[in-house]
Amino acid sequence: MAKDFLLEVGIEEMPARFLGPALGQLKELAAKMLQEQRINCGDIATYGTPRRLVLHVKDVAERQSDLEKEIKGPAKKAAYDIDGNPTKAIQGFLKSQGVNLEDLVVRPIGQVEYLYAIKREEGRPAADVLAEITPAMITGLHFPKPMRWGSLEMRFARPIRWLVALYGEQVVPFELANLKSDRYTFGHRFLTTGGFEILNPDDYFNRIRAAYVLVNPAERKEIIWRQIQELAAAEGGRVEPDEDLLEEITNIIEWPTALCGSFDDNYLNLPEAVLVTPMREHQRYFPVMGEDGKLLNKFIAVRNGTSAHIEIVTAGNEKVLRARLADAAFFFDEDLKRPLAEKVEGLKKIVFLEGLGSIADKVDRIGALAEHISETMGANGVQAEQIQRAALLAKADLVTNMVYEFPELQGLMGREYALRNGEDPVVAEAIFQHYLPRSAGDQLPDTLAGRSLSLADKMDTIVGCFSIGIQPTGSQDPYALRRQALGVCNIIIDGRLHISLDQIIEWAYQGYSEGVELKQELNQVKNEIQEFFKQRLRGILTDRGLTYDTVEAILAAGFEDITDVVERGQALASFRSEPAFGALMTAFNRANSLAKHAKVSDMVEERLEHPAEVELYRQLTLLIKEVQPLVEKREYTIAFERIAGIKDHLNNFFENVMVMVEDQQVKANRLAMLKQLTDLSLSMADFSKIVVEG
Repeated sequence: MAKDFLLEVGIEEMPARFLGPALGQLKELAAKMLQEQRINCGDIATYGTPRRLVLHVKDVAERQSDLEKEIKGPAKKAAYDIDGNPTKAIQGFLKSQGVNLEDLVVRPIGQVEYLYAIKREEGRPAADVLAEITPAMITGLHFPKPMRWGSLEMRFARPIRWLVALYGEQVVPFELANLKSDRYTFGHRFLTTGGFEILNPDDYFNRIRAAYVLVNPAERKEIIWRQIQELAAAEGGRVEPDEDLLEEITNIIEWPTALCGSFDDNYLNLPEAVLVTPMREHQRYFPVMGEDGKLLNKFIAVRNGTSAHIEIVTAGNEKVLRARLADAAFFFDEDLKRPLAEKVEGLKKIVFLEGLGSIADKVDRIGALAEHISETMGANGVQAEQIQRAALLAKADLVTNMVYEFPELQGLMGREYALRNGEDPVVAEAIFQHYLPRSAGDQLPDTLAGRSLSLADKMDTIVGCFSIGIQPTGSQDPYALRRQALGVCNIIIDGRLHISLDQIIEWAYQGYSEGVELKQELNQVKNEIQEFFKQRLRGILTDRGLTYDTVEAILAAGFEDITDVVERGQALASFRSEPAFGALMTAFNRANSLAKHAKVSDMVEERLEHPAEVELYRQLTLLIKEVQPLVEKREYTIAFERIAGIKDHLNNFFENVMVMVEDQQVKANRLAMLKQLTDLSLSMADFSKIVVEG
């Protein structure tokens, strides 16, 4: 009779970010190990809080499934001698497998018959197997920063304090980390005292809830969000969805109770970011917004406990926030005593990266690089001056008191201080936007100055790091170069900018020429960064729904112009559903198979002999004149259609003309003509990489 299996690993409070991945791993490991051990079961679920990881497997069979194995032995003809007696080969096989001659069966492989031993292994009790594999489920979990404790060699998220393992009402016995599995667990750290007994897996969920532990993260999250919304509505406001903060709070508490506190409304005179950042980043509070979208002097926190004495807890949270906001107000006032421009000098004392100068040096490079980039975007004189002023001030807020205390406010405070100092609003906005995007899904800069500075800042960092041998490896990317490269791609694509990646790399590299000793030459840096961006573009195109072969075909034709890559990809993806696509593929593949042998693409019209090749030449000449302007205007779908239209003329050529003739000049001429056709296609996509179904 099937029974449920329950595993609870009790630990010291683990960081919030560890919980979700750990539960996912635990579920995968359990499913894999149970399958490998031939133990049939029902649904597998994992639950957890900062103090426990829980595995619940329903309907676990009482025994393993029996195992029947066939082991290949010698060929039948080698098993007996001429007198029909077993040979040494078959006797050795029987002995090694522990079977009798009558246990063997014959299985043909091709034209030869072989003898196989049939071995049956009876399934063991599930409880015995669970006792063996459960420790491996636990030790198989990986954490970003595991720790050791006591004299143990074992590493885990945090020290393990108790183990519950039940198969039905039976304890599954094993030892781990100097602990023996049992049926005793512990409830909420502050709302209960001592441990209590669990009779069976079903009993666990009832008893743990009664001990003030909501073990299901999804349930905790739903309750927290509902309480937050109700409290905000009672204050005449609302709370903006904040999935990251909600997830973090869900994973640091076991019994949630939301509370609403307030602060002096005089603080509302401060910039909103100055209030929200201490609330969210430091105190994990949800700011409350009014119906008009403006911040109210209210906040919502979530307590790990009941509503008992909630007014004392609320007062304590208000006191802590009051101190935070007082500091923020002081920093803000102090920062405003000197204009942002006067703080630029302080950037000389901040190292950007060892070997790449100071932040002040970076500011100079950003200004020069942004000037080049903005010129390609058509900046006029006024805009160029705005960009240079913004570049000068872009990093100045790094030496302010506010950003020193709250690094999350870089850019935001720069914009605020610039406006308060009377700087041009365009300049102030560019100071903020040059940090964008700060994370996946973040907003992108949408002004010419913002885009220019953001691209310059990110490319300066990428080129500088690659030039001194700092590159992302595996999961290691300490300077967030992948994120910055994705930011560059998305800014270019979003702004529909047609700018040379190669050229930006060269400009950025040249910016390091004075006072910095780079370890790698420009060509090597350029090649490495191009490959780096190629990987990012693969992801971007795939995320846009393009198939793998479409992506490879587009990238093979070049990715110098990132916006153009996306436009070509979308055009090819759309054209693949058109009837003419098959004609294009036929034309390209037939021409390309021979064009690979061409050494040159120049041809001599006078060497054309057969009417079919004369006609193909005439059609190809017209096609090139028609398609090249379409490519320049990026009307790729029409260009694909035009190339597909040459199919019949190409077929006529192949049916009537031999390309690989003995006359080397005639052969070279015909190959050159085919190469011209394939080169025309390859300027948009390498169709040889397209997988044609059927």
